[in-house]
Amino acid sequence: MNEKFYSLPIEKQRAIINAGYRVFSQNSYKNSPMSEIAEAAGISKSLLFYYFHNKKELYMFLWDKCAEITIEWMTQYNCYSQENLFDSMERGMRAKMEIIHKYPEMASFTIKAFYEKDMEISAAVQESYHKYFNFKADKARINFDPKYFIPGLDIPMMYREMYWASEGYLWEMVQRGDVDIDQMAEDFKKLIKFWKSIYQRKE
Repeated sequence: MNEKFYSLPIEKQRAIINAGYRVFSQNSYKNSPMSEIAEAAGISKSLLFYYFHNKKELYMFLWDKCAEITIEWMTQYNCYSQENLFDSMERGMRAKMEIIHKYPEMASFTIKAFYEKDMEISAAVQESYHKYFNFKADKARINFDPKYFIPGLDIPMMYREMYWASEGYLWEMVQRGDVDIDQMAEDFKKLIKFWKSIYQRKE
């Protein structure tokens, strides 16, 4: 835990976090100067280094903060306690809209970081990602009740198919260089509706 950083008022913490998300989401890791992040946060570069010893430490702090914020809001919206997968996904969409209001650039940063190729941090990002993904997946799978799905459905395979489709979508967004959060939300709503039409048991 970064005690120096967490001793700051919440609004100042959020300003630094959002500045980091903004700069890192607009550039590669290598081309994101700490001076630009400090300027965007309204603090001096030396003060930013007082809170974070180097750029990698800040980057990984921001990456882990994404997971922490997401899990916190998903828990508040009871996304992990739903028996119906699609109810959980729809609650998740609402939770993520709340996150976007508080951290507008977080989603763009997350996508950018996931596909970052800089060897200094890519391995650490991937290791952290799989730890958090397995945590969320395991919590969700515990509550997947087969009665909500069509008979005989391979639920783990369905879950993986949704994951692969989502990852493919995010990859396409990154390749286009245009991460439109509103469009993403609309597209995922359509995906959820489509998956429900295929996999959900009819009343």
